[in-house]
Amino acid sequence: MNATPTKAAVDPRMVRTLFFEDLAVGMRETLMKTVMETDVVGFANVSGDDNPIHLCDTYAAGTRFGQRIAHGLYTASLISAVLGTRLPGAGAVYRSQTLNFHAPVKIGDVVNVIVEVTELVREGRKVKLHCEALVDNMLVLDGEAIVSVPSRPKAGLS
Repeated sequence: MNATPTKAAVDPRMVRTLFFEDLAVGMRETLMKTVMETDVVGFANVSGDDNPIHLCDTYAAGTRFGQRIAHGLYTASLISAVLGTRLPGAGAVYRSQTLNFHAPVKIGDVVNVIVEVTELVREGRKVKLHCEALVDNMLVLDGEAIVSVPSRPKAGLS
């Protein structure tokens, strides 16, 4: 059988790994992402949420938004991208996430996600982070995440 190597979904050079001991209150990381048509359709396919507010121009035109909007959880997933690849990065495991939705995100919007460490809890190596997403400097989503983060490996251990 001919095994074809698979391409990594994420370039490991772009993934940051911070251990619990590396973190400090006030550390921040951001991510900017333009919401594309393919993102919304892809998210609908993966999630099974095919609400026409996300997928049908005719339907969406008759809503209070006047056009299609991205799934709220698609926008929230951008927070997950920051947590898993930048702050704290690889090895971080979600414990909880609160979400407050303030405004719609439309196709073509540039979403700026900001995540900031607000508390470090040594027991369980838990990190609390304030999370927000903005479009044109307007808050569209905010909440708090709690993640567990690994400790730095002890020297000499493999």
